[in-house]
Amino acid sequence: MSQIGSFSLLLALALSVYSVVAGLIALLRRGPGSERLSETARRAGIATFAAVVLAAVVLVTAAFNDDFSIAYIFHHSNRDLPAPYKFATLWSGQEGSLLFWSLLLASYGLVLRLRHKNDPRLFAHASVIIACVQVFFLLLLNFAAHPFAVMQGSLPQDGNGLNPLLQYPEMVIHPPMLYLGYVGFTVPFAFALAALVMRYPGEKWIHITRRWTMVTWGFLTCGIFLGAHWAYSVLGWGGYWGWDPVENASLMPWLTGTAFLHSVMMQEKRGMLKIWNMWLIFSTFLLSIFGTFLTRSGVVSSVHAFAQSSIGDWFTSFLALTFAVCVFFFVKNRSHLQSEHKLESLVSRESSFLFNNLLLLVACFTVLWGTLFPVLSEWVQGTKVTVGPPFFNRVNVPVALLLLLLTAIGPLLAWRKTSVESLKRNFLWPAIGALATALLLTAFGMRPWKDISYLYSVMTISLSVLVALTVISEFIRGGRVIGRHTGQNLFASMVQLAHRNTRRYGGYIVHFGVIVIMIGFAGAAFNQEREKEMGYGDKMAIGTYTLVCRSYTQEDKPNFASEWAIIDVFKGWKQIDTLYPERRFFKASQQTSTIVANRSSFKEDLYLVYEGLNQDTGRPIIKVHLNPLVMWIWVGVWVMIIGTVIALIPNAVPVRVTAPARVQAQPVGAGD
Repeated sequence: MSQIGSFSLLLALALSVYSVVAGLIALLRRGPGSERLSETARRAGIATFAAVVLAAVVLVTAAFNDDFSIAYIFHHSNRDLPAPYKFATLWSGQEGSLLFWSLLLASYGLVLRLRHKNDPRLFAHASVIIACVQVFFLLLLNFAAHPFAVMQGSLPQDGNGLNPLLQYPEMVIHPPMLYLGYVGFTVPFAFALAALVMRYPGEKWIHITRRWTMVTWGFLTCGIFLGAHWAYSVLGWGGYWGWDPVENASLMPWLTGTAFLHSVMMQEKRGMLKIWNMWLIFSTFLLSIFGTFLTRSGVVSSVHAFAQSSIGDWFTSFLALTFAVCVFFFVKNRSHLQSEHKLESLVSRESSFLFNNLLLLVACFTVLWGTLFPVLSEWVQGTKVTVGPPFFNRVNVPVALLLLLLTAIGPLLAWRKTSVESLKRNFLWPAIGALATALLLTAFGMRPWKDISYLYSVMTISLSVLVALTVISEFIRGGRVIGRHTGQNLFASMVQLAHRNTRRYGGYIVHFGVIVIMIGFAGAAFNQEREKEMGYGDKMAIGTYTLVCRSYTQEDKPNFASEWAIIDVFKGWKQIDTLYPERRFFKASQQTSTIVANRSSFKEDLYLVYEGLNQDTGRPIIKVHLNPLVMWIWVGVWVMIIGTVIALIPNAVPVRVTAPARVQAQPVGAGD
């Protein structure tokens, strides 16, 4: 099977190279026969998809057949591995994940090439750029990280097994979502660079890339939060975001992609920020590649990263070459990107988008600086200095609060200029609601003057209420206008309102999801934790709960052996639940993994971790976290996804009723 897989990757590389060379010749020559040559380049790109699919199918089939003659299968699978995780071996290791990257890129390229008739020349340029990126990854797969390398010596009887941290249901969908986001940003990058290269007139490339970017941004959002939920459920540390370098690598393109989705509206509406938008999409693509580089190069330490390897040099060269190409064409065709209008007032929607972008880029730069600081400090001082969560929080929490404020104010501002009176009128009641929320939180025991984290929590929840009231008021105001004309009830009118402008009102729903997530983040200031060795009948209290150890036991299964405790949960004198925190020992890899027991509600999570047995007493050590409002984060993500889907739906076509022709009245007696 390894020969089939190797041949398919070589064939894919040859087809991609032909797609690049033939496509470039056709674009440059533009004479007789160029259209025919361009068509062969397009078909070669489509054939690349088939070749990469064949390679991926071969690798997955080898995993299911326990073909340990392939080194990759030996290192990332074993005979007793459950079927879903055998499928996940495709992206669980260095070589397989690069093959998966190439597969997704080929899939995106297929969709693009099948839609080439929309604008053949623009799509031809974009197709060549995507083929260039595909060539890079196929070169890696064929010469630097070959997934079909064969084991030397005698054939092993069993494999080393999948990393225990990856043997969790979400890991079957988290990496694909993350990669769909990373890889997907190649498409808007290709269109942006193509439009710059050919000095494409108008904003059509923006209309094409906006939907691509929204879909990709949605996938990346899902991937980031699935990763956060995996960290919360498996790593057993009681948190969901630790500012880990690989977590940061996924956040950076998300921040710049979010900035692009906002600022691109200014280019569509007012012909402004053309240079800014071009570099935002370039930066988003480069940061996506940079994130892939961080995961694989070994330059930073992370629980998420693959082993250190030499392919970091390949990524560095590719990043440098791509950046150089972007700079070259930007300098050459910069005059094509002149803005058509200028900012007329600070109290306008344009200014809110501009400040929004600046804040997002400040957050992105902070994350980039903190992530690379250990590398930079080692270069300068010879000593690796690592920055932790306090550094990131010190900058990014105030930035997030300012972004919340802009999210509330932005919808109330008009294009070009907004009157102060209009702003006061629309902002009054939401502001009163936010102030009342802050006073109520203080009255119920939150003391913002005692601790900076309490202050941030009160501000976060109050500003979230401000955004929520602003969004609701926008729906109600528009719904009432439609209701007066149609006679529909308010809810039906709001649904019709959203359907008339799905992009705008879908965006409002996304904003609503963001503030639900922010409320969930605000609960972190009130987290509690305790740890205790618990034998039969031992008790531990935390918050309003009392935990009683009923028993602890062991079990042996083909893939792993496990130890767990049986913990009864009481509130007052009443038992409300029984939880089973577990620790597993995986036989193939000789590694352990935690399975957290979590009782979750909108108020708080009761989160139990089995730390292991005390070897002296033989009793389990149980660690308990009480984390308020965490469920709000996961609910908020679903709201964001729903809003993104709504924003992608085409607007409803307005119903036009033809007025009946007027019949001219004849004078009485006419014709008598």
